[in-house]
Amino acid sequence: MFNPNDTMWVLLAAALVFFMQAGFAMVEAGLTRAKNTGNIIMKNLLDFCIGTVVFWFLGFGIMFGEDIGGLFGKPDLFTNGLADPGTYPPLAFLIFQTVFCATAATIVSGAMAERTKFISYCLYSGIISLLIYPITGHWIWGGGWLSSLGFHDFAGSTAVHMVGGVASFTGALVLGPRIGKYDEKGKPKAILGHNMALVALGVFILWFCWFGFNGGSTTSATGDDSLFTMSNAFVTTNLAAATATVAALIFSWVKYKKPDVSMTFNGALAGLVAVTAGADTVTPTGAFFIGLIAGLLIIPAIEFIDKKLKVDDPVGAIGVHGVCGAVGTILVGLFAAHGENADELGLFYGGNGKLFGVQILGVLVVMAFVGVVMFGVFHLLKRTVGLRVKREEELAGLDIAEHGLATSYAGFAAAPVTSDGISVTRAPATVDTAVKVEYHNEGGADAFVDYSVDKTKFTKIVIVANPSKFDDLKTALNNIGITGMTVTNVMGFGMQKGHSEYYRGTPMDVNLLPKFKMEIVVCKIPVIEVVNTAKKVLFTGNYGDGKIFVYDVENIIKIRTNEEGYDALQDD
Repeated sequence: MFNPNDTMWVLLAAALVFFMQAGFAMVEAGLTRAKNTGNIIMKNLLDFCIGTVVFWFLGFGIMFGEDIGGLFGKPDLFTNGLADPGTYPPLAFLIFQTVFCATAATIVSGAMAERTKFISYCLYSGIISLLIYPITGHWIWGGGWLSSLGFHDFAGSTAVHMVGGVASFTGALVLGPRIGKYDEKGKPKAILGHNMALVALGVFILWFCWFGFNGGSTTSATGDDSLFTMSNAFVTTNLAAATATVAALIFSWVKYKKPDVSMTFNGALAGLVAVTAGADTVTPTGAFFIGLIAGLLIIPAIEFIDKKLKVDDPVGAIGVHGVCGAVGTILVGLFAAHGENADELGLFYGGNGKLFGVQILGVLVVMAFVGVVMFGVFHLLKRTVGLRVKREEELAGLDIAEHGLATSYAGFAAAPVTSDGISVTRAPATVDTAVKVEYHNEGGADAFVDYSVDKTKFTKIVIVANPSKFDDLKTALNNIGITGMTVTNVMGFGMQKGHSEYYRGTPMDVNLLPKFKMEIVVCKIPVIEVVNTAKKVLFTGNYGDGKIFVYDVENIIKIRTNEEGYDALQDD
C-alpha cells in the first residue's frame, strides 16, 4: 500500500523541479544577446526532452540498477525493472529522478551560449543524461562506492550542479570565447546581456522551485523525522540564498562602487547551489555561513574564470554551479549537525574529520571523471559534426543562423543594433543650427544666447538630453504652448566619450549613454522661446547636459485632413 502523502509530495516536488527549466531559460536568455534568445530557449526545451527519453531508455538503470562493483548500476533498457522504493510508486521515483537529470544537462547551455551548434548541443546534452549523470549519480545516490564511504550530498550540489558546472567549464574551454570577448592582448571585454528583467524572473522561479529541489529530496512527507528534515531543508535553503544574495551585493558594491545587478542575482543562485548538499543536515546557523561563503566567493570565481583562465561563460554557470557546488559539498564536512555518530558530523559539530575527508575525495573524483570524459566528448564532436558555428553565423545571431528566426521580439519596436548588441541612433544628415546647452551670466539670471533661426519658417527642433530631465522639460514646453512632440529613447555620447562602468566584473567603456530625443515642429511659437526654455531646464553645467538641433522644414502635411503648412499644425 502506497502512502498518499509521500506520493503526492514526490510528484509535487518533481513538478517544481521541472519548472526550474523555465528559470534557467530566463536567466540564460536575459544574460545573453537578443539575437540568440530563440536558440537559448530551444536548447532549454530540448535538453529536457532528450534527457527524458535517454534517461528512461538507459540512464535510470545505470544510476539505480543493481550495483556492479560500486561503479554503475545494471543496465535496464526502457526501465522495465523498476524497484519498489517503498511508500510511493516506482514511476513517481522515475519522474522525480528524470527532472533532476534534466537540471544537470541544462546547466551547460548557458556557459556555451551564443556560439555552439544546435546539433552538437543536442548530442552532448543526450550524452550527459545517458551516461555522465547516471554514472556519477550511482556513485552518490545509487548505492555506489561514494555512498558506501558516507559521502553526503542530500539534493545534488555535486551530483547535479557540480557535474553540470564541470561539463560547462570543459565545453567552454574546448569551444573558445565568443567573437569580441577578448582583445588582441587577451583583456576581456564586456558583452552585455539584453534583459535583466528576464534574469530577475528566472532567479525568482529558480528560488521558488528550489524548495521542491531540496525539500522534495526527503521523498517522504510522513513521520516526524521526515517532516523535520523537510522543514529544515526549506529554512536552510532560503536562508543560504538570502545571505549569499546580500553578501554578493555588498561585495560588488565595495569592489565596483555600485551594486552589480547580474552578480547579485548570481549570488542568490550561488547560495542555493552551495546549501543543496547539506540542506537536510546543517542548522540555520550553518546555512547562514554556507550562504555567506558562497556569496563572497562567487564574484572572485567568475572574475578568475573570465580574466585569468580566459574561459568565456556568459551567465556565470561555471562559478555558480561548478565552484559553489564543490565548495558547498565540502562545507558539509564542517557544518553537518545531524548524524548518528562522529563519522556523520561536521568538524564544527563534534565530527572526527572522516566526513570532511570523504566530501573532499568525492568532489575531486567526480570533478576529474566528468572533466576527462566530457573533454573527450567535446573534442570528438569538434572533429566530427563540429562544435562551433561559423563566424558569420555567430555575428548574425543563432536565432537566424540556426533556426531561421529573424527575431524573438517581432512584436516589439527595436533600434538598430551593432555587432556588440548596443542600440545606436544615428544623427540627422543635415543640421541648420546646433545649440549646445550653455549658460551666459553677463545679462542676468535668465540671459541665454539667441541661436534662433528665422521665426517665420516652419522649424523642427530636436533636443537630445538626459532622461532625468524629461518630465521637467515636457512640463516647461507645455507651459509655453507646445502640446505636440515625438519622444524616443536613444543612446549617444559627446566629445567626452562617456565614462567607465563594470559589467560582471569587466570594465567597459560606456561610450553610449542613455538619452531621450524629443522632436518638435513649431511655427506660431517663436523658436527662440522654445530653445531658451529648453536650455533653462536642461542646464546643469556638467558634461552631458545635451544638444539642441534646429532645422528648416519645407512643408507639413496632416494625413487625416490633407491640410498643409500652418493649418496642419493646428488642432482647432
